[in-house]
Amino acid sequence: MASVSLASVSKVFAGDVKAVDNISLRVDDGEFLVLLGPSGCGKSTTLRMIAGLEEATDGEMRIGDRVVNDVAPKDRDIAMVFQNYALYPHMSVYKNMAFGLELRYGGNSLHRTWKRLTSPTEAANLAAKRHGIRDTVRQTAQALGIQHLLDRMPRQLSGGERQRVALGRAIVRQPAVFLFDEPLSNLDAKLRLETRRELNELHQRLSTTMIYVTHDQTEAMTLGERIVVMKDGEIQQIGSPMEIYDRPDSRFVAGFIGSPPMNFVTGGLVAVEDKLSFVATGLQLEFGEKRKKRLRAVTVEAESVELGVRPEDIVVEKCESDGDVNCGDVSMVEPLGDCKLLHISAGSDDGRSPREASKLVCKVEPRASIEKGDCVRLDFNSANLHLFNAMSGQNLLLDRG
Repeated sequence: MASVSLASVSKVFAGDVKAVDNISLRVDDGEFLVLLGPSGCGKSTTLRMIAGLEEATDGEMRIGDRVVNDVAPKDRDIAMVFQNYALYPHMSVYKNMAFGLELRYGGNSLHRTWKRLTSPTEAANLAAKRHGIRDTVRQTAQALGIQHLLDRMPRQLSGGERQRVALGRAIVRQPAVFLFDEPLSNLDAKLRLETRRELNELHQRLSTTMIYVTHDQTEAMTLGERIVVMKDGEIQQIGSPMEIYDRPDSRFVAGFIGSPPMNFVTGGLVAVEDKLSFVATGLQLEFGEKRKKRLRAVTVEAESVELGVRPEDIVVEKCESDGDVNCGDVSMVEPLGDCKLLHISAGSDDGRSPREASKLVCKVEPRASIEKGDCVRLDFNSANLHLFNAMSGQNLLLDRG
């Protein structure tokens, strides 16, 4: 096991394309860290630089106490699981899983013969280790539930079975660091769920440092002890899953984490006497005393703020008319089994076009008696409201002191 640290690491490709821009990061020994972000954000490039498959343009990378910028991938003591499995098609499952150990403990027969002639003691030690390869592979295969597949070829396996073989090939090497590059993206929903559980159990059992790349925020939330959210080659926020969910630093992070995503409504701040409220089409929300103090401590242009509220933080009740503030019409209902999603337009009955209405998605109980066309009143969990600067995207309600 080992920690991983990046200090001011950048990667620039030909044509002055900056894929990773001066990121610094430390992964603790035994930690499960997830790199999360949209396509093209630099997360896979970061992982490939750690693996040695890409050369860093600037900065320093360490695995444990060793600087590995100029160390070959095979000498970094890492194991990588790829999105496309990368199995050897001409080898059986057993051979695929054993291949790395066989190279480590003696290579081909010519190499072993040379070792016996030049260094008999070392050759004997390697031979003893080679004898243990079969047991190691079989124990790992049993743990992953693929022991009955060891004699098959990759073409005879399903996608889920191939992914388990790729995991097994990495596990048998007992590396200091596991690297996963979107390993579940080719699996169906049921297999993704099962394999996520297996990865969690694997980390608990091995307590090995793991770095996992994904664009799927559900994978990030369920697997990571910490999440690194990336955009345009830069780190946007680092924190635990619930810290990033509850206290996003920016509008980008807030919108990227959560399913369905956070609602954003453009409006302004209005101060009347001692009250400070957010006002938008059909909506008016007053901030509590603690948050009013925070807002007064930052410079906010009344025309350039966005309210952020998650679907589960909106309480919906039927009402007779949507003419009042914080009322709206249900334009669509999505039943998902465990809940209903209500699409609501607030302020759509006062002469404005539908485009000007405040659009919100709310999550309610699956058997709530609210249907398309109903008028509803909206109540907001004020403790979980967010306010973003519409220009910079910064969360104005976070205390950064």
